Amino acid sequence: MNSLTLALAKGRTAEQAIKLLAKADIYFPSFTPKSRKLIFYDDSLEIKMVYVKAVDVPTYVETGAADLGIVGKDNIQESGSNIYDLMDLKFGSCKFVVAGVNKTVYTDTKKLTVATKYPQIAMEHFRKQGKQIETIKLNGSVELAPLIGMADVIVDIMETGTTLKENGLEVFETLDHISTRLIVNKASFATKSTRVHNLLSQIQNVLG
Repeated sequence: MNSLTLALAKGRTAEQAIKLLAKADIYFPSFTPKSRKLIFYDDSLEIKMVYVKAVDVPTYVETGAADLGIVGKDNIQESGSNIYDLMDLKFGSCKFVVAGVNKTVYTDTKKLTVATKYPQIAMEHFRKQGKQIETIKLNGSVELAPLIGMADVIVDIMETGTTLKENGLEVFETLDHISTRLIVNKASFATKSTRVHNLLSQIQNVLG
């Protein structure tokens, strides 16, 4: 069967996306978040879902391995993938922020050292401000970097701010608001237009 392929980001995004898809009458009966399976079909066998790491979803969609993807805007922006970002799914809301422990260092240092999971986003942000930076790529516990002198500031996503406060960090600047998005491969948008638009309509109807 020539089904649509949907790349779904693992983790909290998956749980909320599956609930949203169920509201739109799209069910994946064999899916459980803890399953080790990587491919699932909806009950009509018209949608194949591949269950992958969030950071990889834009790549699956850009290369055409998946027609559509559900993933956070943070991963879309960092990847720089050439895809269509068509719909805000209105969950997973958070912010990109610059944070640190000493605002004077942030404002007065000519060349900042920035720790982040998102070096491309950080470089683009500071390039627009005309500031020179050096980035340090970290994959977790980014808040630790300014506390031990590894970096002057961090660029990271913030949902509630609790982790920053508990570690004595202050938000200096908000870069952007982000949320979970539905993205589409450009070729699939043209060659599978009817099916893609039908799926978009089903989801849009439940988003209101």
